[in-house]
Amino acid sequence: MAEYDPTAGLVVDRNLALELVRVTEAAALAASRWIGRGDKNAADGAAVDAMRKAFDTVAISGTVVIGEGEMDEAPMLYIGEQIGLGGPLCDIAVDPLEGTSITAKGGTNAIATVALAERGGFLHAPDIYMDKIAVGPGLPEGIVDLDAPVAENLRELARAKKCAINDLMVCTLDRDRHKEMIQACRDAGARITLLGDGDVSGVIAVSQPEAGIDIYIGSGGAPEGVLAAAALRCIGGQLQGRLLFENEEQTVRAREMGITDPQRKYRVDEMAAGNVMFAATGVTNGAMLRGVRRTASGAVTHSIVMRSKSGTVRYVEGHHNFALKPAAFVA
Repeated sequence: MAEYDPTAGLVVDRNLALELVRVTEAAALAASRWIGRGDKNAADGAAVDAMRKAFDTVAISGTVVIGEGEMDEAPMLYIGEQIGLGGPLCDIAVDPLEGTSITAKGGTNAIATVALAERGGFLHAPDIYMDKIAVGPGLPEGIVDLDAPVAENLRELARAKKCAINDLMVCTLDRDRHKEMIQACRDAGARITLLGDGDVSGVIAVSQPEAGIDIYIGSGGAPEGVLAAAALRCIGGQLQGRLLFENEEQTVRAREMGITDPQRKYRVDEMAAGNVMFAATGVTNGAMLRGVRRTASGAVTHSIVMRSKSGTVRYVEGHHNFALKPAAFVA
């Protein structure tokens, strides 16, 4: 194997893009075996196992910075784990199955995701909640703000989009903690779509006109916030995030991960900096991606892969022949 120059950056990122798709395809294929079977832990475990094995084939020297938890909590894809065959130094953020409950119930919008950045490019977010607000590309910078009232954000967004507030569609997770915010949106006249799970896809939807989502508001996982930021760095859009601490233990853990200001509002480029790539494969059908479809010979997958360096977004339809594919990637 040729020696790698660590000063060269992600010089082979165009080749890595397809490799990332293979990684998310492996996780999606494995998780799809558990669609509608009522066991979210089995679905998640299958996705994690398949994604970890797929990374063994990728020519990177990667460190997991957003993963399944600490080493003592997760047997694979734990924070700090070294993955890959060797190659460019990079940080990895993963969610092998966003939407475990969705998958178990046979719902919509479950995806397998991974993002890659140059070393130090990702915010090392602890596994706590993050307050988020996101809008799509082509809007004035700072058009919405986490600290502004909901009605004001909707009013400014409608003005920028040259539409009425009641034309806007707000996306958020269907959680009790969002009741007041949801009511404020309705009082302002906006429409709401509620997600059972999966706020990575919810945030990304603001950048896709066909999804019909104008703004994402609400709290969800901080690691998912970093993954969503990676996607928006590539595809365009604005995202603000602020970590939400429930106790002193979480604050201490965040400080150990390098977070010195617990009240800081993070922008997209502060959560995912430098040269970033993002890939996702649909597990179940959704607004962004079609789910895994089983065939007589194997399966068909639908994926998206993007690069911040070029702004290129590609959709990849994979036709998998299980008679020829390694069993580790189809189990």
